[in-house]
Amino acid sequence: MSENSKQPEKTAAAEKNQRRGAARPASGRKPAGKPGDRKNMDRERRPFGGRKPGEKSAEGMKTFSPGKPGVGDGKRGDAKSFRTRNGQGGRKPSDSPRRGPYGRPAAPARTKPAEMEGLASRRAALKVLRAVTEEGAYASLILDRTLQDSGLSAADRRLVSRLVYDTLDRMIYLDHMLSQVMAREDTDIRLRNILRLGACQILLEDRIPESAATNTCVQLCVEVGLEPLKGVCNGILRNLVRKKEELTLPDPKTEPDQYFAVTNSLPLWLGKRLRAEWGEAEGARIAQYREPETAITIRRNRTREADAFDQVMEKKIWGKTPGSLPDAWRISGAMDIARDADYLAGAFSIQSEASMMACLAMNVRRGMQVLDCCAAPGGKTCYLSELMGDTGRVQAWDVHEHRVQLIAAQQRRLKLENIRPILRDATKYREDLDRRMDAVLLDAPCSGLGVLAEKPDIKLRVSEESVAELTALQAKLLDTVCRYVRPGGTLVYSTCSVLKDENEEQARAFLERHPEFEAERLPETIPEKFRQFETLGLQLLPHRDGVEGFYICRMRRKDTDE
Repeated sequence: MSENSKQPEKTAAAEKNQRRGAARPASGRKPAGKPGDRKNMDRERRPFGGRKPGEKSAEGMKTFSPGKPGVGDGKRGDAKSFRTRNGQGGRKPSDSPRRGPYGRPAAPARTKPAEMEGLASRRAALKVLRAVTEEGAYASLILDRTLQDSGLSAADRRLVSRLVYDTLDRMIYLDHMLSQVMAREDTDIRLRNILRLGACQILLEDRIPESAATNTCVQLCVEVGLEPLKGVCNGILRNLVRKKEELTLPDPKTEPDQYFAVTNSLPLWLGKRLRAEWGEAEGARIAQYREPETAITIRRNRTREADAFDQVMEKKIWGKTPGSLPDAWRISGAMDIARDADYLAGAFSIQSEASMMACLAMNVRRGMQVLDCCAAPGGKTCYLSELMGDTGRVQAWDVHEHRVQLIAAQQRRLKLENIRPILRDATKYREDLDRRMDAVLLDAPCSGLGVLAEKPDIKLRVSEESVAELTALQAKLLDTVCRYVRPGGTLVYSTCSVLKDENEEQARAFLERHPEFEAERLPETIPEKFRQFETLGLQLLPHRDGVEGFYICRMRRKDTDE
């Protein structure tokens, strides 16, 4: 058989191609060439259809030579033009659209849909809000844990914190506004929290588009198992957007208490109490005060050299402002300060200036016998120990074992030797300690309403009934622990509240029950700018004094009982 007899007969199409000089099979594809053929490999590696750099095409166009920068006069196809077009988004040859069979465009590759922008931060904020309102969690603790595990950027973490605290702080106001665009009040608590988060963004935030607030809340409905209600959520929030200029507050003339409570976002009972005790204007200032910026107060460990602490502060990149008390600093920009190496080494403690003043009111000296009755987590205990030069003895009581361990941990961190953490109920009298103490500090359990600027979720926990229970407990504690004060010794009563029932009225009632005690002026270690407001004790107010809302009353046991 001849060699020619092995070739198939030419088709009409093949003959037509051959006449055109294409020398291609009917499919239109070029011969693949032999595997490993250098000529074929070079062709596959060359840009622009396999032509060598600098080689003219059939149309006479000279190709770009990558190895010769600056070649070309700006015409299409030369180096300058190539760089210009690609600098403006032009495609490189390798970026050309994928082609399917016979040169047709291929179907686009399937990609995973990107998450809705901003959803992750709203998801984290909702998680915290739900934990606080549905499970009774403390906002600061659950927020810290949530942000640590979130993987969010610093900007998104700040957004989460702002949304959480703004929503909690203004929740009563937001609920009032939502009630005007909702058909029913008995809404599922999960949906209500989503709506609160959306309303916060729509009514209180000026940097968040209303559409973003609405769309992310609708998606959150799906994620928490409320997909059938996503239309309801969408309708309510869009209605809120449309009608936000028409929303109204209670009438201040016909409903003054309701108006005060809603505008200041307070429970009605608390609004009435502040208004009655402090007046309309001062009560509003107490309720509305917020820290101008996030700041933390720290103080040096007084058992160590001041110069060493100054060196520690010099190397910190925090924002730093001296406080009103010696050794106190207000700092900002510190991330996760509880893990700071110098903090862990005991160079300083985190403690507010109001709390420090409660310790300064004790006016302790070296070698004293001191009792801190409700001591956990140990900040005041440790400061008293340091003020005494780590001499004498400081007994630190708490009724809960895990909180006693917090005191012990602070003692170890600061390397203090004169503290004795003890698990003990301060309402139970101990005869062996009768008149044995030079000074007793009762920083009593209280409503905490003096720290609303830092902990807005307190408004959700405290009720009129719980305040009545607390005042009864405070009186019982005072009647018990006062018996440990020696003649001529000191009793200091303090709370972080602004309610007079817990503060001035509580101290006055105690002095009436115990004529063996008398009120004393606060020592000069507390600056005059604070002491000028002292009456029966000192009521510190955040908006006026720039510190936490705190009450401090110093009392002395007379040398002889009357």
